[in-house]
Amino acid sequence: MPDDIWLRALLRNAKDIAILGAKDKPGQPVDGVGRYLLRQGYKIWPVHPARATVWGLAAYQDLAALPKPVDIIDVFRAPQHCPEHARQVLALPWRPKVFWMQSGIVSPEARELLEAAGVAVVENACLMVEHARLLGSAAEQQA
Repeated sequence: MPDDIWLRALLRNAKDIAILGAKDKPGQPVDGVGRYLLRQGYKIWPVHPARATVWGLAAYQDLAALPKPVDIIDVFRAPQHCPEHARQVLALPWRPKVFWMQSGIVSPEARELLEAAGVAVVENACLMVEHARLLGSAAEQQA
């Protein structure tokens, strides 16, 4: 995992986050993380093959359908799907700053594919937890 200095800068400078596997089902980890990131002011791009909307936002069938580049691709998919998602990222005309696999998700194959193409990879870490740990609340940031 990249170090805290790099992660803090990433989270401060990122504006757009695509959430792969996005769904707004209460009680699901992806729902809590998505809502948290929205409250933090990020532009969220839900990606789900079967949903038209998530969190009141238009959802996209896959990464290729996104209308613009994003800074972070936050992955809520089982590890066996991650290599295919990595290949989808490599087929895009742009590169995200990071491919972030949530807690419990590790894919050496996806990491190898993406790092070889210059895309940073985070595995087995919650974006919400790391954001709160590194940046805290807006009030703490102003202090």
